[in-house]
Amino acid sequence: MEVKVPRDVLKYEEAMFFGLSLRQFLYSVLAIGAAVGTYFLADPLLGTETASWLCIVAALPFALMGYVRYNNMTAAQFVRAWVRSELLFPKVLVYHGYNLYHECLEQGRAETGKPKRRKQDGKPAKKQARKRWREKDFERRGRNIYKFRKKGKSIR
Repeated sequence: MEVKVPRDVLKYEEAMFFGLSLRQFLYSVLAIGAAVGTYFLADPLLGTETASWLCIVAALPFALMGYVRYNNMTAAQFVRAWVRSELLFPKVLVYHGYNLYHECLEQGRAETGKPKRRKQDGKPAKKQARKRWREKDFERRGRNIYKFRKKGKSIR
């Protein structure tokens, strides 16, 4: 006797009747019962063709409940979750981005009293900071090149 073992052990279902799990078997019996009952009720009133289409429509929900799985949930679990989230407890979820790093920087600036870095004159703040650092460095050394360049004079 050979037993097939699926690669994913979590997807294993025990076959009870005719190769079907117990859930599949019960919903199949319910689908057959709904189809047969619908046929006997609708055939005398609507005719054979219309009654057969009604049988398919009546059996479809039971067949779906027995065989369909979505997001690792059975159809009954999915319907229950959908009714709860959409009908009983609906809410609008709005995404608000939260940057923890930015919040920590803002808190640190507020504690130390340092102002935020901003762009000035259309130049990025990094270039402005680099220029200020050079000006301070030249002032420390006693020669400020930028003052001469601003006035249009050359130091050479």
